[in-house]
Amino acid sequence: MTGRTAPPDPQPIRTRHLPPLEAAADAAVRAPSVHNSQPWRIALHPDRLELSADHARQLTVLDPAGRALTHSVGAALFNARVAVAASGHAARVDRLPDAADPGLMAVLRPVEGPADPALAALAPAVRRRRTNRRRYTAEGVPEDVLRVLVAAAAAEDTTLVPITGEEHLRLLARLTQQADAVQNADPAYRAELRRWTNRDPATGDGIPVSVVPHVDGHQHDALPVRDFDTAGAGRLPPDTDSGTEQTIVVLATASDDPLAWLRCGEALERVLLELTARGWVAGPLTQAVEVPVTRTQLRSALTWDAHPQSVLRVGRAPATSPTPRRPRATVVENSAAPVEREGQGPAGRPRPPARPVSDGRGGTTWV
Repeated sequence: MTGRTAPPDPQPIRTRHLPPLEAAADAAVRAPSVHNSQPWRIALHPDRLELSADHARQLTVLDPAGRALTHSVGAALFNARVAVAASGHAARVDRLPDAADPGLMAVLRPVEGPADPALAALAPAVRRRRTNRRRYTAEGVPEDVLRVLVAAAAAEDTTLVPITGEEHLRLLARLTQQADAVQNADPAYRAELRRWTNRDPATGDGIPVSVVPHVDGHQHDALPVRDFDTAGAGRLPPDTDSGTEQTIVVLATASDDPLAWLRCGEALERVLLELTARGWVAGPLTQAVEVPVTRTQLRSALTWDAHPQSVLRVGRAPATSPTPRRPRATVVENSAAPVEREGQGPAGRPRPPARPVSDGRGGTTWV
């Protein structure tokens, strides 16, 4: 459901322990988030999962209103919904259920009834999804796949607009360049970016140098990507060839409030999982929606009455490596799952050794 109050039916499943909720928590923490900040808290109860925003992790310079933070929480919520469906259960979701507690973003309850087969089918893609920063091939996304993406976004109360006209693509490139310049001229923005690109690996968050393209001063992409190489230690090739010849889509919502932001985050993750399931990749290019003046111009030219929330480039590229995740015990409360220890997986099993995989460059905020 998409409103703030929920109908009394269907009835919750009444059991002492609900494995679907543990699986939902596992899936939620794998969601993409702005600068890989993972700004969520999860509380498990016998009959429900509560998903809250962690405003201590908000990027106050890049995201003063909390729009990108709420997108991130929405993506985590969608992953939780997918996991519940994959476990064979229906789910009831109350979004923004308590006006007195705006930090509580959603409450998810497994309920009696058939699971949503479309959501369940996306479960394998949750672990495979990556923000892909590699150079994309010249292959464009076919119309039938774009129709799938439009329908996926619409199912989450969000509009997906493919940007196809040459004039509109040039405009998007100009606005992205303008926004990128505005952001990089702000010392506070650069300081915040450094904080999230020079993190202690033990925190399990932020953007490590292993997935940061090295910036050598020769990049002149039509759609500039965010410069994550804040320490000059980026280990990835600098050339991403990010341009207007690639498939670009914009996600937009009818309103521009926290509920719309949450739903857009769900839509974004649904689109990303649909792409992953079909062998496509994506990387957000979001500068133009982060700067108020360019966001207004983008809206008037491309989405009209709708409010632009995110911009994605979509294409084909080799797979990339995963990014770090915070220790589960620091994110999930009341869990009965075994605690992972350093160097071990669940239940004390040895963790497979990490395998370095080269990445490329393309997204801006989602990791």
